[in-house]
Amino acid sequence: MNGYQIIQEIKERSGGMWKPSSGSVYPALQQLEDEGLVQVGEHEGRRAFSLTEQGRRYVEDNPDELRAPWAAFDRSAGETVMELRELIGRATAAFVQVIATGTAQQVAQAKDVINETRRALYRILAEDQEGHEGDRPADVNPDDTR
Repeated sequence: MNGYQIIQEIKERSGGMWKPSSGSVYPALQQLEDEGLVQVGEHEGRRAFSLTEQGRRYVEDNPDELRAPWAAFDRSAGETVMELRELIGRATAAFVQVIATGTAQQVAQAKDVINETRRALYRILAEDQEGHEGDRPADVNPDDTR
């Protein structure tokens, strides 16, 4: 497949929920090539990528690892993700409306709501990981009010 076909395949396999940019796909392909897992050739006059023998062995030896990213897109998880995506879209539309028509005080209140929502989401994760503060990425501070 060429890079565009890979992007389309990811979009299709994820039910349209994930369409990576070429700016993320091509560096990943370059890394896979550097690791000897894919090779670049030509197919139908276009640059195309295919698994090397080492890449095929890796796929055969690591089926669970390679299935894991797609687990988020199974039917039940996909429906949940779509529901959350719709809710986030509605909240974003409301925020845009506040920015477009709200007073300075209303915009400030909206910022507070968004900051509190972000902190609340991290609290949800923290409840599941009590005592595992180090599990959070170092660059994420739930109390950051930016």
